Amino acid sequence: MSDTLTIALSKGRILKETLPLIAAAGIEPLEDISKSRKLIFDTTDSRVKLIIIRATDVPTYVQYGGADMGVTGKDVLMEHGADGLYEPLDLKIAKCRLMTAAKKEAKPVKGRLKVATKFVNLAKQYYARQGIQADIIKLYGAMELAPILGLADEIVDIVDTGNTLKANGLEARELIHTISTRLVVNRASMKMKHDHIQSIIDQLAKAVA
Repeated sequence: MSDTLTIALSKGRILKETLPLIAAAGIEPLEDISKSRKLIFDTTDSRVKLIIIRATDVPTYVQYGGADMGVTGKDVLMEHGADGLYEPLDLKIAKCRLMTAAKKEAKPVKGRLKVATKFVNLAKQYYARQGIQADIIKLYGAMELAPILGLADEIVDIVDTGNTLKANGLEARELIHTISTRLVVNRASMKMKHDHIQSIIDQLAKAVA
């Protein structure tokens, strides 16, 4: 195991909010990530590299040792499972809510509910807890179309402002989980590179506070 520490960062909104936090821990990419097609970046700390990947892939990279540490949403960790990962810190960024939503004034459904979502496991768990029989339809995006086109009665999705729902004639209904961004660490890395990782965790915790 090399002395280099690899940190997996999530693309998109989370990345923008993560960079100032890791900068406070003395880690800044040597080039502008937003202007590059590269996936691996050297940093101002010669012992730290950053990789930029999809949020849904972060737990897998960290779990199997492709990265020592990672930053991803709690929704991803709950949906994909977090076996073999430590979750030492809530970074308190990219906050949102996982909610059910349906067409405005939609009447309650008799019988089985059809639900469209990319959060298949979380949706199954939620409806089972409610004692509701639900058929879960997996979609990867544009969830709002499903109720409009009669594909589903409800959707389960991440809600930030709720503007997208409103624009498509939907309304948020039940809160399933509040979501924020978490730091995760590979268990083997935590043992082998403990001092370096712990110092980064401590600095990030100060930056969050």
